[in-house]
Amino acid sequence: MKNHTLSSRRADLVAIFRAALAAVDPTRLVATHLVRDGQWVSVQSGNELVKTWQMPTLVVGAGKAAARMAAACEEVLGAATVHGEVIVADGCDRDTEAIRVTEAGHPLPDRRGEAATRRIIKMVQTPRMGGILCLISGGASSLLVQPRLPVRLQDKIATTQLLLESGADIGELNCVRKHLSVVKGGGLARLVGGQLTSLLVSDVVGDDVGTIGSGPTAPDPTTFADAWNVLERYHLTERVPSEVRQLLSDGRNGQIAESLKVDSPEAALCSNLIVGSNRTALEGAAEAARSLGWAVAIEANPVVGDTTRAARKFGAMLAERAHRTAGTPLCVLAGGETTVTVTGPGRGGRNQEFALVLAQEVAGLPIAVLSAGTDGVDGPTDAAGAFGDGTSLQRARALGLDPGAALAANDSYSFFAALGDLFRCGPTGTNVMDIKVALLDG
Repeated sequence: MKNHTLSSRRADLVAIFRAALAAVDPTRLVATHLVRDGQWVSVQSGNELVKTWQMPTLVVGAGKAAARMAAACEEVLGAATVHGEVIVADGCDRDTEAIRVTEAGHPLPDRRGEAATRRIIKMVQTPRMGGILCLISGGASSLLVQPRLPVRLQDKIATTQLLLESGADIGELNCVRKHLSVVKGGGLARLVGGQLTSLLVSDVVGDDVGTIGSGPTAPDPTTFADAWNVLERYHLTERVPSEVRQLLSDGRNGQIAESLKVDSPEAALCSNLIVGSNRTALEGAAEAARSLGWAVAIEANPVVGDTTRAARKFGAMLAERAHRTAGTPLCVLAGGETTVTVTGPGRGGRNQEFALVLAQEVAGLPIAVLSAGTDGVDGPTDAAGAFGDGTSLQRARALGLDPGAALAANDSYSFFAALGDLFRCGPTGTNVMDIKVALLDG
């Protein structure tokens, strides 16, 4: 039987989480699938050839991993044979030689992203020799931004903010964003109008290429009517800007073209390949956990839905396992992405709130958990997530902290800051949703 102190368990939690990040390092993921043979470039998936073209290569894209993905293109293909631009979130920059990297706003778009997107649109519409490679990862939905008139950038920002605060999930949020955009929902593919290859690092449950980054190079199964229904579901139809209502109404009435559909000619010219996902990260975490002496169980189902309900369910599962597997040190791994409906004035993020709820479920038990975002960012805070364990509530009471009040105020950040239980790692340059690492002492 292993006897873990709080500090040693925390060290293992961090080591396992960092191994998950290493497994989805964007530079390695792209380099694994990109091949240069003389003047020819090919994209491969295992032994399968996905696409090939003759140099040079225009590289465009967006997302938190885009800079590291672009760096891999330069390393494999040679900086002299590539050019282009990618857009990343603040803090995700990386030095590149030939491909321009522009930082922009996330999760709310800004004018830097809009200006960079206009440059990318001009690039892909300029006649050229060679091929086009698009790099897409989590965060691209806000970074690659070109509103569809009459919607303006400030209208897009306001609508995104309302949806984020309402508790809409990523699929619902992206459905609306696609239909307010020139480039999302296959719009970029439509602008290219020719052969296009996309490499994607997935940050969505199910790894749907049409949802990752709002699918700029993939067909979109959703419609203007679906986008309107999302606004109705969250009682936002009268709260969004009038320009948004006008655009969605015109689309529902058939007055403007729908997003790219699977039977569109442009869709047949696009190849979309997922090179990394949450599962990739979980497998890397599992390998590290075993090397540290833990038995490993990876949850088959993603952790999704309302954060409070998901955390209670996850905590109950851990408590049951702790009783059932007594005597065996066990690491339980899970991935996914929950949603928070913000009603209070506090600070926090879905991972910090998850840890706060879970700490109440495992109070007094030999369980320690790290819930964190693989992008290194959790809500509008400087933390990636937080630690919760069987001692959290006892330590909180000793400091006069009230977990119930913190939860009601959506103020998990202040709660964990006082405990010293925030997890800060800074922007990671990748994004494959969230990871839950739970250690159950034997």
